[in-house]
Amino acid sequence: MKDKLLHYAFRYGAVVVIIGVIGFFSFRLPYFFTYGNLSDILGSITIVTFVAIGVTLSLVVDGFDLSVGSTVSLTTVGAASLMIWYQQPVYVVIIVSLLAGALIGLLNAFLIVKLRIPDLLATLAVMYIVGGIHKTYAQGYNIYNHMEFPDGTKAPGEMSAAFLQLGQGKWFGIPISAVLLIIAVAAVHIFLTRTKYGRQMYVTGGNEEAARLSGIKVKKVRTLAYVASGIFAAIGGILYASRVGSGQIDAGSPLLMESVAAVFVGFSVFGAGKPNVIGTFIGSVLIGVLVNGLTMMNMQYFTHDIIKGTVLVLALAVTFYVLNRSKA
Repeated sequence: MKDKLLHYAFRYGAVVVIIGVIGFFSFRLPYFFTYGNLSDILGSITIVTFVAIGVTLSLVVDGFDLSVGSTVSLTTVGAASLMIWYQQPVYVVIIVSLLAGALIGLLNAFLIVKLRIPDLLATLAVMYIVGGIHKTYAQGYNIYNHMEFPDGTKAPGEMSAAFLQLGQGKWFGIPISAVLLIIAVAAVHIFLTRTKYGRQMYVTGGNEEAARLSGIKVKKVRTLAYVASGIFAAIGGILYASRVGSGQIDAGSPLLMESVAAVFVGFSVFGAGKPNVIGTFIGSVLIGVLVNGLTMMNMQYFTHDIIKGTVLVLALAVTFYVLNRSKA
Protein backbone atom coordinates (compact mmCIF):
# COMPACT_ATOMS: atom_id res chain seq x y z
CA MET A 1 0.00 0.00 0.00
CA LYS A 2 2.81 2.39 0.91
CA ASP A 3 4.65 1.64 -2.32
CA LYS A 4 1.49 2.18 -4.35
CA LEU A 5 0.92 5.59 -2.73
CA LEU A 6 4.53 6.56 -3.44
CA HIS A 7 4.09 5.43 -7.04
CA TYR A 8 1.02 7.63 -7.50
CA ALA A 9 2.73 10.53 -5.74
CA PHE A 10 5.68 10.13 -8.08
CA ARG A 11 3.56 10.06 -11.22
CA TYR A 12 0.90 12.62 -10.43
CA GLY A 13 2.21 14.62 -7.47
CA ALA A 14 3.21 17.72 -9.44
CA VAL A 15 -0.09 17.85 -11.32
CA VAL A 16 -2.09 17.37 -8.11
CA VAL A 17 -0.07 20.14 -6.42
CA ILE A 18 -0.78 22.53 -9.34
CA ILE A 19 -4.53 21.76 -9.14
CA GLY A 20 -4.43 22.19 -5.37
CA VAL A 21 -2.54 25.48 -5.54
CA ILE A 22 -4.91 26.84 -8.20
CA GLY A 23 -7.86 25.75 -6.07
CA PHE A 24 -6.43 27.41 -2.96
CA PHE A 25 -5.69 30.72 -4.68
CA SER A 26 -9.06 30.65 -6.48
CA PHE A 27 -10.82 30.26 -3.13
CA ARG A 28 -8.80 33.04 -1.47
CA LEU A 29 -8.59 35.44 -4.41
CA PRO A 30 -11.75 36.23 -6.44
CA TYR A 31 -9.79 37.46 -9.47
CA PHE A 32 -7.25 34.63 -9.62
CA PHE A 33 -9.14 32.05 -11.68
CA THR A 34 -10.04 34.35 -14.55
CA TYR A 35 -9.15 34.12 -18.23
CA GLY A 36 -7.10 37.32 -18.05
CA ASN A 37 -5.06 36.28 -15.01
CA LEU A 38 -4.41 32.73 -16.23
CA SER A 39 -3.33 34.22 -19.56
CA ASP A 40 -0.96 36.54 -17.70
CA ILE A 41 0.51 33.58 -15.80
CA LEU A 42 1.14 31.76 -19.07
CA GLY A 43 2.79 34.86 -20.49
CA SER A 44 4.93 35.35 -17.40
CA ILE A 45 6.49 31.88 -17.59
CA THR A 46 7.43 31.97 -21.27
CA ILE A 47 10.94 33.36 -20.83
CA VAL A 48 11.99 31.05 -18.01
CA THR A 49 10.44 28.05 -19.80
CA PHE A 50 12.38 28.69 -23.01
CA VAL A 51 15.54 28.83 -20.89
CA ALA A 52 14.47 25.68 -19.04
CA ILE A 53 13.98 23.83 -22.34
CA GLY A 54 17.65 24.50 -23.07
CA VAL A 55 18.65 23.18 -19.65
CA THR A 56 16.45 20.13 -20.25
CA LEU A 57 18.23 19.31 -23.50
CA SER A 58 21.64 19.54 -21.82
CA LEU A 59 20.44 17.25 -19.01
CA VAL A 60 19.08 14.73 -21.52
CA VAL A 61 22.66 14.03 -22.67
CA ASP A 62 23.81 13.86 -19.03
CA GLY A 63 25.21 17.40 -19.03
CA PHE A 64 24.29 20.63 -17.31
CA ASP A 65 24.37 24.09 -18.88
CA LEU A 66 25.02 26.78 -16.27
CA SER A 67 25.66 29.45 -18.91
CA VAL A 68 22.02 29.93 -19.95
CA GLY A 69 21.46 32.90 -17.62
CA SER A 70 24.44 34.78 -19.05
CA THR A 71 23.29 33.90 -22.56
CA VAL A 72 19.93 35.50 -21.82
CA SER A 73 21.63 38.66 -20.58
CA LEU A 74 23.96 38.81 -23.60
CA THR A 75 21.19 38.39 -26.16
CA THR A 76 18.89 40.80 -24.33
CA VAL A 77 21.57 43.50 -24.34
CA GLY A 78 22.64 42.60 -27.88
CA ALA A 79 19.10 42.75 -29.28
CA ALA A 80 18.41 46.10 -27.63
CA SER A 81 21.71 47.62 -28.75
CA LEU A 82 21.25 46.53 -32.37
CA MET A 83 17.99 48.47 -32.54
CA ILE A 84 18.76 51.41 -30.24
CA TRP A 85 22.43 52.01 -31.07
CA TYR A 86 22.63 50.78 -34.67
CA GLN A 87 18.99 50.95 -35.89
CA GLN A 88 19.00 47.45 -37.34
CA PRO A 89 15.79 45.78 -38.61
CA VAL A 90 14.03 43.12 -36.56
CA TYR A 91 15.12 40.16 -38.70
CA VAL A 92 18.80 41.10 -38.27
CA VAL A 93 18.30 41.43 -34.50
CA ILE A 94 16.73 37.98 -34.24
CA ILE A 95 19.27 36.25 -36.49
CA VAL A 96 22.28 37.78 -34.72
CA SER A 97 20.84 36.92 -31.29
CA LEU A 98 20.21 33.30 -32.27
CA LEU A 99 23.69 33.01 -33.76
CA ALA A 100 25.15 34.38 -30.52
CA GLY A 101 23.30 31.69 -28.56
CA ALA A 102 24.50 29.00 -30.96
CA LEU A 103 28.13 30.20 -30.67
CA ILE A 104 27.96 30.06 -26.88
CA GLY A 105 26.61 26.52 -27.19
CA LEU A 106 29.49 25.63 -29.53
CA LEU A 107 31.99 27.04 -27.04
CA ASN A 108 30.47 24.92 -24.29
CA ALA A 109 30.58 21.85 -26.52
CA PHE A 110 34.21 22.48 -27.46
CA LEU A 111 35.26 22.68 -23.81
CA ILE A 112 33.19 19.65 -22.79
CA VAL A 113 33.39 17.33 -25.79
CA LYS A 114 36.82 18.20 -27.17
CA LEU A 115 38.80 19.25 -24.11
CA ARG A 116 36.96 16.88 -21.74
CA ILE A 117 36.30 19.53 -19.09
CA PRO A 118 33.40 18.45 -16.81
CA ASP A 119 30.10 20.04 -17.82
CA LEU A 120 29.56 22.02 -14.65
CA LEU A 121 33.05 23.50 -14.64
CA ALA A 122 33.07 24.29 -18.37
CA THR A 123 29.68 25.99 -18.41
CA LEU A 124 30.48 27.81 -15.15
CA ALA A 125 33.57 29.28 -16.81
CA VAL A 126 31.57 30.24 -19.90
CA MET A 127 28.94 31.81 -17.67
CA TYR A 128 31.55 34.18 -16.26
CA ILE A 129 33.11 34.85 -19.67
CA VAL A 130 29.80 35.68 -21.34
CA GLY A 131 28.71 37.74 -18.33
CA GLY A 132 31.89 39.79 -18.57
CA ILE A 133 31.54 40.22 -22.33
CA HIS A 134 28.03 41.64 -22.30
CA LYS A 135 28.72 43.96 -19.35
CA THR A 136 31.88 45.22 -21.01
CA TYR A 137 30.02 45.70 -24.29
CA ALA A 138 27.29 47.72 -22.57
CA GLN A 139 29.83 49.47 -20.30
CA GLY A 140 27.70 48.42 -17.33
CA TYR A 141 24.64 50.37 -18.54
CA ASN A 142 21.13 49.17 -19.28
CA ILE A 143 20.14 50.01 -22.85
CA TYR A 144 16.92 51.94 -23.47
CA ASN A 145 15.34 54.16 -26.13
CA HIS A 146 17.38 57.28 -26.95
CA MET A 147 19.65 56.68 -23.96
CA GLU A 148 22.26 59.30 -23.22
CA PHE A 149 25.92 58.33 -23.55
CA PRO A 150 28.67 59.56 -21.17
CA ASP A 151 29.80 62.11 -23.77
CA GLY A 152 26.35 63.75 -23.78
CA THR A 153 25.15 62.36 -27.13
CA LYS A 154 22.01 60.25 -27.40
CA ALA A 155 21.39 56.90 -29.05
CA PRO A 156 19.69 57.40 -32.40
CA GLY A 157 17.23 54.50 -32.35
CA GLU A 158 14.50 52.88 -30.33
CA MET A 159 12.94 49.44 -29.91
CA SER A 160 10.89 48.42 -32.92
CA ALA A 161 7.12 48.20 -32.41
CA ALA A 162 7.08 44.92 -34.34
CA PHE A 163 9.79 43.51 -32.06
CA LEU A 164 7.89 44.58 -28.93
CA GLN A 165 4.87 42.62 -30.14
CA LEU A 166 6.77 39.37 -29.54
CA GLY A 167 6.84 39.94 -25.80
CA GLN A 168 3.90 42.30 -25.27
CA GLY A 169 1.38 41.46 -27.99
CA LYS A 170 -1.64 39.19 -27.60
CA TRP A 171 -3.59 36.95 -29.93
CA PHE A 172 -7.22 36.42 -28.82
CA GLY A 173 -6.18 37.46 -25.34
CA ILE A 174 -3.29 34.97 -25.22
CA PRO A 175 0.25 36.40 -25.20
CA ILE A 176 2.03 35.82 -28.51
CA SER A 177 5.08 34.63 -26.55
CA ALA A 178 2.90 31.97 -24.89
CA VAL A 179 1.71 30.74 -28.30
CA LEU A 180 5.34 30.47 -29.40
CA LEU A 181 6.14 28.60 -26.19
CA ILE A 182 3.39 26.03 -26.67
CA ILE A 183 4.57 25.41 -30.24
CA ALA A 184 8.15 25.01 -28.99
CA VAL A 185 7.17 22.60 -26.19
CA ALA A 186 5.16 20.46 -28.61
CA ALA A 187 7.96 20.44 -31.20
CA VAL A 188 10.70 19.53 -28.71
CA HIS A 189 8.52 16.84 -27.13
CA ILE A 190 7.90 15.25 -30.53
CA PHE A 191 11.60 15.53 -31.38
CA LEU A 192 12.73 13.83 -28.16
CA THR A 193 10.14 11.06 -28.13
CA ARG A 194 9.32 10.39 -31.79
CA THR A 195 12.54 10.93 -33.75
CA LYS A 196 15.71 8.91 -34.08
CA TYR A 197 17.89 11.84 -33.01
CA GLY A 198 15.83 12.48 -29.89
CA ARG A 199 16.12 8.85 -28.83
CA GLN A 200 19.86 9.00 -29.50
CA MET A 201 20.13 11.90 -27.08
CA TYR A 202 18.45 9.87 -24.32
CA VAL A 203 20.65 6.84 -25.06
CA THR A 204 23.75 9.03 -24.96
CA GLY A 205 22.70 10.50 -21.63
CA GLY A 206 21.88 7.08 -20.19
CA ASN A 207 25.18 5.41 -21.08
CA GLU A 208 27.63 7.22 -23.32
CA GLU A 209 29.92 4.24 -23.83
CA ALA A 210 27.05 1.92 -24.77
CA ALA A 211 25.74 4.60 -27.14
CA ARG A 212 29.16 4.89 -28.77
CA LEU A 213 29.46 1.11 -29.19
CA SER A 214 26.00 1.00 -30.78
CA GLY A 215 27.14 3.39 -33.50
CA ILE A 216 25.77 6.68 -32.18
CA LYS A 217 28.04 9.66 -32.79
CA VAL A 218 27.99 10.75 -29.16
CA LYS A 219 30.25 13.77 -29.65
CA LYS A 220 27.98 15.14 -32.34
CA VAL A 221 24.87 14.46 -30.24
CA ARG A 222 26.28 16.23 -27.19
CA THR A 223 27.47 19.15 -29.31
CA LEU A 224 24.02 19.61 -30.84
CA ALA A 225 22.43 19.46 -27.38
CA TYR A 226 24.57 22.34 -26.13
CA VAL A 227 24.02 24.37 -29.30
CA ALA A 228 20.27 23.88 -28.90
CA SER A 229 20.55 24.91 -25.25
CA GLY A 230 22.27 28.14 -26.29
CA ILE A 231 19.66 28.84 -28.96
CA PHE A 232 16.73 28.37 -26.57
CA ALA A 233 18.43 30.63 -24.02
CA ALA A 234 18.86 33.19 -26.80
CA ILE A 235 15.14 32.99 -27.58
CA GLY A 236 14.53 33.69 -23.90
CA GLY A 237 16.79 36.73 -24.19
CA ILE A 238 14.97 38.01 -27.27
CA LEU A 239 11.61 37.68 -25.51
CA TYR A 240 12.97 39.35 -22.40
CA ALA A 241 14.13 42.41 -24.37
CA SER A 242 10.79 42.46 -26.19
CA ARG A 243 8.80 42.16 -22.97
CA VAL A 244 10.54 44.93 -21.00
CA GLY A 245 11.39 47.12 -23.99
CA SER A 246 15.04 47.58 -23.03
CA GLY A 247 18.33 45.73 -22.58
CA GLN A 248 18.87 44.82 -18.92
CA ILE A 249 22.43 43.72 -18.17
CA ASP A 250 21.31 41.46 -15.30
CA ALA A 251 18.28 40.03 -17.10
CA GLY A 252 19.38 36.42 -16.88
CA SER A 253 20.67 36.38 -13.30
CA PRO A 254 17.52 34.93 -11.65
CA LEU A 255 16.53 32.80 -14.64
CA LEU A 256 19.15 30.07 -14.19
CA MET A 257 17.86 28.92 -10.82
CA GLU A 258 14.21 29.26 -11.82
CA SER A 259 14.77 27.22 -14.97
CA VAL A 260 16.67 24.53 -13.05
CA ALA A 261 13.84 24.36 -10.51
CA ALA A 262 11.29 23.92 -13.31
CA VAL A 263 13.36 21.16 -14.93
CA PHE A 264 13.81 19.15 -11.74
CA VAL A 265 10.19 19.54 -10.68
CA GLY A 266 9.41 18.13 -14.12
CA PHE A 267 11.39 14.96 -13.34
CA SER A 268 8.46 13.72 -11.24
CA VAL A 269 5.68 14.58 -13.69
CA PHE A 270 3.85 11.42 -14.83
CA GLY A 271 6.64 9.33 -13.32
CA ALA A 272 9.19 10.27 -15.98
CA GLY A 273 12.18 10.18 -13.63
CA LYS A 274 14.26 11.91 -16.27
CA PRO A 275 14.48 15.28 -18.01
CA ASN A 276 11.48 15.80 -20.29
CA VAL A 277 10.03 18.92 -21.84
CA ILE A 278 6.40 18.33 -20.82
CA GLY A 279 7.51 18.00 -17.20
CA THR A 280 9.62 21.13 -17.55
CA PHE A 281 6.60 23.06 -18.83
CA ILE A 282 4.43 21.81 -15.96
CA GLY A 283 7.18 22.71 -13.48
CA SER A 284 7.27 26.23 -14.90
CA VAL A 285 3.49 26.49 -14.63
CA LEU A 286 3.63 25.44 -10.98
CA ILE A 287 6.25 28.07 -10.16
CA GLY A 288 4.37 30.71 -12.18
CA VAL A 289 1.09 29.96 -10.39
CA LEU A 290 2.79 30.16 -7.00
CA VAL A 291 4.49 33.49 -7.75
CA ASN A 292 1.31 34.99 -9.21
CA GLY A 293 -0.87 33.89 -6.30
CA LEU A 294 1.61 35.01 -3.65
CA THR A 295 1.93 38.39 -5.37
CA MET A 296 -1.85 38.82 -5.44
CA MET A 297 -1.89 37.99 -1.72
CA ASN A 298 0.57 40.88 -1.20
CA MET A 299 3.31 38.66 0.19
CA GLN A 300 6.76 40.27 0.06
CA TYR A 301 8.73 39.29 -3.02
CA PHE A 302 11.68 38.03 -0.97
CA THR A 303 9.49 35.28 0.54
CA HIS A 304 8.82 33.80 -2.90
CA ASP A 305 12.20 32.07 -3.02
CA ILE A 306 11.37 30.21 0.20
CA ILE A 307 8.21 28.82 -1.36
CA LYS A 308 9.91 27.94 -4.65
CA GLY A 309 12.78 26.25 -2.82
CA THR A 310 10.38 24.23 -0.67
CA VAL A 311 8.45 23.04 -3.73
CA LEU A 312 11.71 22.03 -5.41
CA VAL A 313 12.88 20.09 -2.35
CA LEU A 314 9.55 18.23 -2.11
CA ALA A 315 9.59 17.37 -5.82
CA LEU A 316 13.18 16.13 -5.67
CA ALA A 317 12.54 14.20 -2.46
CA VAL A 318 9.66 12.28 -4.01
CA THR A 319 11.47 11.74 -7.31
CA PHE A 320 14.76 10.42 -5.99
CA TYR A 321 13.26 8.49 -3.06
CA VAL A 322 11.04 6.52 -5.41
CA LEU A 323 13.82 6.04 -7.98
CA ASN A 324 16.23 4.76 -5.32
CA ARG A 325 13.59 2.36 -3.94
CA SER A 326 12.93 1.01 -7.43
CA LYS A 327 16.64 0.30 -7.89
CA ALA A 328 17.02 -1.36 -4.49
